[in-house]
Amino acid sequence: MVREWDPRTASSAEIASLLDTLNAILAADLPQDPPWRENSLREYLTEVMPGERRISWVAQAEAAADGTAGAILGQVHVLLLGDIGVLEVLVHPDVRRTSLGRTLVLVAARRVYQEGFRSIGVEVVGDTPAVGFYESLGFTREYVETRSVLDLTAVDWTELTEMSSGIGAGYHLEFWPGGPPDVLIEAYARAKAEVRDVDDGELRPSSYDPQRLRDSLDCLHRRGMKPYIVLALHEQSGEVAGLTEVVVPAQHPTRADQYDTIVAQDHRGYGIDRAIKARMLLELRSAEPELTEVQTWNAQANEAMLKVNAELGYRPDREWCEYSVDVAELVHRLDAGR
Repeated sequence: MVREWDPRTASSAEIASLLDTLNAILAADLPQDPPWRENSLREYLTEVMPGERRISWVAQAEAAADGTAGAILGQVHVLLLGDIGVLEVLVHPDVRRTSLGRTLVLVAARRVYQEGFRSIGVEVVGDTPAVGFYESLGFTREYVETRSVLDLTAVDWTELTEMSSGIGAGYHLEFWPGGPPDVLIEAYARAKAEVRDVDDGELRPSSYDPQRLRDSLDCLHRRGMKPYIVLALHEQSGEVAGLTEVVVPAQHPTRADQYDTIVAQDHRGYGIDRAIKARMLLELRSAEPELTEVQTWNAQANEAMLKVNAELGYRPDREWCEYSVDVAELVHRLDAGR
């Protein structure tokens, strides 16, 4: 049974059942990834940025003879933002190849079409069954990044300390757990608007407007995801010359996510990129004692950041791809195959 589902009002048993399915998928497809926890999972599934909407459906097994609700075996949600619907589908490994995934995609695609959106995007992890699944539905690969993972237990902390101090004269670094102070928000947004060395993909857009940046930080906190920021400040002008962002999710607190790393054009060549990332890792060591890994995403064309990450100890893991499809064509193809 597939039904529309609101995580805000879902029972604790349903949230726990969805978590079981998510972790079964990780165990099958990404066995090196840490399992997720229930910490703030409801909020993670619910909270969105202003102007965005999330719509969800679940596939639930039949109730047991004693009336106990059936397990959630699949879930799809679509995040409506801008002019695109961003899709995410979960299907328990035990019920793959039963057309459940196609059914979930069709339900979501129909709603996206009815809402007037023209395209759907989805993140697809390389070397998993999802690649063939989405390609069979007509999705086209638009963008590829490489995910790399840093094992903090293997870091040379003495060398990292040296890296963090290897910044040119006239700059200093500041660490801001939770996000930068409001007095720096406008300068922070200007740095992000000028140029990016992006560690995240187009389906995870950055925020360049000061108010949207405030909203983004607030949304992260509401979802149970704690941001940490290191800034490189140009002492003469007071401008943000560089920044790096790491987020530690309550849902998998042993592995953090690297977000944007940016060095403004006029301030390149002073060792800022390596220094701010090294300083971040040093701060996380004490701020998040449970943390053992950091994962980051880079386009292969971003050679400078790939070099910095390699120096810090990151190791390439697998491809992370973005696919898209025309909504009307997708609905027609799925309806024709029923």
